[in-house]
Amino acid sequence: MTPEAAAFLGKAREFLVKARGMQALWPDEAGRAAYLAAFHAAQALMIEQTGKAARTHRGVHVGFVQLTRTDPDLPAELRAFLGRAYNLKAIADYDTGSIPSVSPDVSTAAIETADRFVAWVASRLPGG
Repeated sequence: MTPEAAAFLGKAREFLVKARGMQALWPDEAGRAAYLAAFHAAQALMIEQTGKAARTHRGVHVGFVQLTRTDPDLPAELRAFLGRAYNLKAIADYDTGSIPSVSPDVSTAAIETADRFVAWVASRLPGG
């Protein structure tokens, strides 16, 4: 695994730890951290396979889908996770009370899915 991919994968795992730690008190922040775990894992895969990282969240989402489009081993739930979970980040970052906050159940599900996402990506990286 390239050093850059390893750094992104390490960051993904760090965000999983943060998500679990924030779950009880701040489910919105836990959901945001779950999204960022998957985001950094996707960046690790992109760096490893293409040598390039995306510069935007949308770029990561599109790049990940393009890289994994033909992989039959990637569950549909994980393929769609980045796009769906970005909403959790947006709520945590920008919501001022105008939309429903992230429930503990939603953030728990996001953390569990992010954990599977990071594990799937790690299984595709040399030494992951």
